[in-house]
Amino acid sequence: MSFVFQPPAPPAVAVVGRTERFPVHRIYCVGRNYAAHAREMGKDPEREAPFFFTKPADAIVENGARIPFPSRTSDLHHEIELVVAIGTGGANIGISQAMSHVFGYAVGLDLTRRDLQAEAKDKGRPWDTAKGFDRSAPITAITPAGDVKLDDSRIWLKVNGALRQQGAIADMIWNVAEIVAELSTLFELAPGDLIYTGTPAGVAAIKSNDALEGGVDGLETLKVTLA
Repeated sequence: MSFVFQPPAPPAVAVVGRTERFPVHRIYCVGRNYAAHAREMGKDPEREAPFFFTKPADAIVENGARIPFPSRTSDLHHEIELVVAIGTGGANIGISQAMSHVFGYAVGLDLTRRDLQAEAKDKGRPWDTAKGFDRSAPITAITPAGDVKLDDSRIWLKVNGALRQQGAIADMIWNVAEIVAELSTLFELAPGDLIYTGTPAGVAAIKSNDALEGGVDGLETLKVTLA
């Protein structure tokens, strides 16, 4: 097959303990999946089913990177998240079978241009410019699912050494199996899909030269700096 120009290399994420990389197909994100975060955003977590939005696959950023501060925003926010990597695809997956589709887990950041998101919400417009911009999805290497147990894991984020976000994976309103099952009723999941599963309370603005460090117990620690 020939192309009018050389296509870019496919986005891919490192895998702990392996030389092979995880090729990224799509990035899905879950909105307001921690009760405390839903409340800080002015919503009632008891009445809302999960909803999803997407980022482009090439929004991923390697762990340890220095990221240019995004354009067109004066209110960039951090959102630390557990990321689920899908290894086996499918549609209408049952909750009891959902975990068998999970290849592994990583730690990710859902960077958000909050001012653009607020404007989009106010005008009833899509969130693409607020969520799906360049380099908006930093991520660690993926730890294979069989190498880690996350039931009691803590999730946290520090900015310049100061703790900003802290919670527990068990605090998620919809757990991993439920997220995979629900998402598969809306999209046919494929190997290479990443699911950012939501963030705990404490989201706040970050600025140029801030150093971010976050993690989920049992997974690699994510470190990025804003240029």
